[in-house]
Amino acid sequence: MTAEDDWPVIESVTEYETDWYTGGYDLVEQPDGSTKRYYWAELPPATVVVAVADDSVLFVEQFRPVIRESHLELPAGIVESGESFTTAAARELREETGFVPDSTALLQEFWTCTGVLRHRRGIVFAEGLTPADRELDGNEFLTPQSVPVEDALDVARRQPANDATLEGILLAREAGLL
Repeated sequence: MTAEDDWPVIESVTEYETDWYTGGYDLVEQPDGSTKRYYWAELPPATVVVAVADDSVLFVEQFRPVIRESHLELPAGIVESGESFTTAAARELREETGFVPDSTALLQEFWTCTGVLRHRRGIVFAEGLTPADRELDGNEFLTPQSVPVEDALDVARRQPANDATLEGILLAREAGLL
């Protein structure tokens, strides 16, 4: 018997759908026989890019309307249908920063915010950057910035810090890439 068998879903209800995510709940029977609604939001997979060139990590500065603050963060974006995390990372890097990588490598793929989200994230390392034209989406107003490798973790930890940037820098550092 698996843990999944101990938590049968009695019903799964989608309460709202947007172009960005779907939200709802699962009514679940818990191991003690009681039931509870577990609310969730489902988002498409996303990629986060740790791009390194000339002993610097490429960040982007952008305003995040949801929290009403500007962030200095790693380039990131949605994995489109049929893309791998690495293909999406190369595309997002070009769109947001104007650089095309010679190589990409998936450092880690994982679920994020598992208490409320159905959302997978892939952290990708990119190097060998060649300048290209940026192709920003209509809602992207961001500025690329290079940060020396030795300062990248301090910058990632600076408030307002965000999970994807911290995860990316820490995973690349742990892999000996920074």
